[in-house]
Amino acid sequence: MLKYRSMLKFISKKLIESQLKKLPKEQQELIMALMEKDPKLFEKIAKEIKAMTKDGMDEQLASMNVMMKYKPQIQKIMGDIQAGK
Repeated sequence: MLKYRSMLKFISKKLIESQLKKLPKEQQELIMALMEKDPKLFEKIAKEIKAMTKDGMDEQLASMNVMMKYKPQIQKIMGDIQAGK
């Protein structure tokens, strides 16, 4: 089971990195750190964005709406990362 989770984590990380390759390296690293700190939050965010786009909302608008909804949680994680927690 542990091998499976490690492999799944590795594959997920590579998929995310491929989606972020157009961003500056610093932003890529921040996003990866955020996702590693609280993967369940980002799974929830992704599901909500997907549901909104499925209902016909533009993906960028859906992303902005969902990210604003979770802004306090994301800011807390960012603060934790910057504080070295």
